[in-house]
Amino acid sequence: MNEALRKRLIGAAAVVVAALVIFPLLFNGEGYRERHLPSNIPEAPALPEVVEIEPQLPALDDTSEVASPVEPRPIEPMPAPEIVSETAPAPEPLPDLDLHEDTPVLDQQNVPVAWTLQLASFRDEANAKALRKKLVGAGHKVYTRRIGELVKVYVGPDVQRSKLEALQTELKDDFGLNGIIVRFTTQ
Repeated sequence: MNEALRKRLIGAAAVVVAALVIFPLLFNGEGYRERHLPSNIPEAPALPEVVEIEPQLPALDDTSEVASPVEPRPIEPMPAPEIVSETAPAPEPLPDLDLHEDTPVLDQQNVPVAWTLQLASFRDEANAKALRKKLVGAGHKVYTRRIGELVKVYVGPDVQRSKLEALQTELKDDFGLNGIIVRFTTQ
């Protein structure tokens, strides 16, 4: 080992030993004084009495599982409205429901089963809007829905499938559109 390296090692060892001896003498903790300050925090308030409330309504049925399908129930026709006096304005006519051919029914949630006529599906929304404008101009109830990338054009809904079947042949003759009748949903 050369002389310069040996001197450096001896010097470093001397500094370490001096630090080990002097450090505890300087930092022994004699100058530290703990401060005792008075606490201005008030006492905790008393906890309120716990009141248990009993539910007054019965718990709702569990709807996490899908209900099994139930046969639809037929809707009974409403009685004809009675005219009270001749001076009163005539009531609005009831919808034209031919209950003998196609009776409206309710599903298991007591919602009327309705049908709609799907006429076309377009990728381009402008084409769907143009067809909708033509059909509205012809006096039909028309709506569109975006399903994925397609925009579908529907006519309806109606609770009588037979009316939509007649409308389907009419639209085929007038516009050349072959539609399909599907169950109406709000989604």
